[in-house]
Amino acid sequence: MSNLQKAFDKAKQQGRKAFIPFITAGDPTLEATEKFIYALDKAGSDIIEIGIPFSDPIADGPVIQRANIRALKNHVTLTKVFDMVATLRRTTDVPLVFLLYANTIHYYGIERFFEKCQETRIDGIIVPDLPFEEKEEFNVYAADKGVDVISLVAPTSKQRIKEIAAQAKGFLYCVSSMGVTGTRDTIQTDLKSMFETINAYCTIPTALGFGISNKEQAKVLKDHADGVIVGSAIVKLIEAYGEEAEMPLLRFAEELMEALS
Repeated sequence: MSNLQKAFDKAKQQGRKAFIPFITAGDPTLEATEKFIYALDKAGSDIIEIGIPFSDPIADGPVIQRANIRALKNHVTLTKVFDMVATLRRTTDVPLVFLLYANTIHYYGIERFFEKCQETRIDGIIVPDLPFEEKEEFNVYAADKGVDVISLVAPTSKQRIKEIAAQAKGFLYCVSSMGVTGTRDTIQTDLKSMFETINAYCTIPTALGFGISNKEQAKVLKDHADGVIVGSAIVKLIEAYGEEAEMPLLRFAEELMEALS
């Protein structure tokens, strides 16, 4: 069982759903990112998702796009993020997942990338622009280094859900709404029907993401999946408070944790 699956099991044993916050590396600085991750860990986050800045983040809405721009202006690179994670690993064992785009891995070098993931104990990766049919290009290296390549299913996946869910690793990322990331007032997708299909074929934990932005939504949506992913709402807090976002993030994460109990 991977560390990611163990994190879901731990949350379940505590009588709650898993909480997975997302943060963009280097927004506003890598030093601040390190502090924010410690705060999210202190709040009890089960897994922390780290976004690697990219010039064309096609899956992300304006909030996370702006975070990418701020980080890139600070000359944040994958190498620098790996260095930050190596520092983090001196004091925290919280499972970490990278969200990044395929071109970043190719540019860094596929084999070298997964070797570095193993060295710094990155537990999984999410690659939004990686077609399911092309995952093997990364899987062959990832499996050897103990890294889970996390699959995504969307409301439009339909007949493909069976195949994707059956082969998923770590956890299955379930996209709640079509479009890009961002906070939403309501989720229009028929999640009940979607998860009936997913649960018929998926043997690993599921996490629901895209649009969950507050504790009220988390309370309503938590029953569908084994965990929830919250991104844009967290990035908004960082945008508002900058390097002083540590305590607001801690309070927000604690609220979400309570809502998931």
